Amino acid sequence: MNQYSNAPGRAASFEIVNVFMRGVYGWMSAGLGLTALMAFATLNVPAISRLAFAVNPETNMIAPTMLPMIAMFAGLGMVFFLSLKISTMNPSTATTLFLAFSALNGFALGPILLAYTTASVVSTFITTAAMFGAMSVYGMVTKKDLTSWGSLLFMGLIGIIIASIVNMFIGSSAMSFAISVIGVIIFLGLTAYDTQKLKTMGENLPVGDEAAIRRGSILGALTLYLDFYNLFLMLLRLFGERR
Repeated sequence: MNQYSNAPGRAASFEIVNVFMRGVYGWMSAGLGLTALMAFATLNVPAISRLAFAVNPETNMIAPTMLPMIAMFAGLGMVFFLSLKISTMNPSTATTLFLAFSALNGFALGPILLAYTTASVVSTFITTAAMFGAMSVYGMVTKKDLTSWGSLLFMGLIGIIIASIVNMFIGSSAMSFAISVIGVIIFLGLTAYDTQKLKTMGENLPVGDEAAIRRGSILGALTLYLDFYNLFLMLLRLFGERR
């Protein structure tokens, strides 16, 4: 009797987790796809390129305008807003904001990608996808509780943010290399940690509450999107071939 008394609850829990995680990865993939499409358009569609780039009359060289930086800061604002308000937000509004953030991020990414060859961008993306996938699978299947990783990874993240700001003023190539190496380690760890955290979130979602599942999926997609995106940037700085 006891052996089967909780079987329906377990089955429902597994089903919800599967639906939830499919939603997380689906929306994350949609966000990354939109970012890639927008970055491509920024580099190749004249009407959009003119917004992102201008010719310096003194050097006759192409340089980014202020708009990509404005887009980056606007995207950061959306991330904070979504993270703080998503629990009370209409699911459609949350989805729209996430996709808008992804598009803005693609526009801001265009000038960064322009500095690297197309082949190195593609190879770095493939490498990022493989590493991200491996760590995400680890986070899903491991029996080890990764909760203890959280505080260490958060402190490391704050450290590389501070170091990056400092390096903007001193311009040390050695520090830039160290930041990128440590950043790869941190975002690989965050990928596994966040995946396990999202799996646990899925196990505790209310049965039948489609709005809660959708909001959770968007928040999870945003979390893993940021892990993937930052891992990609760190690897590109390390291995990307500049033009």
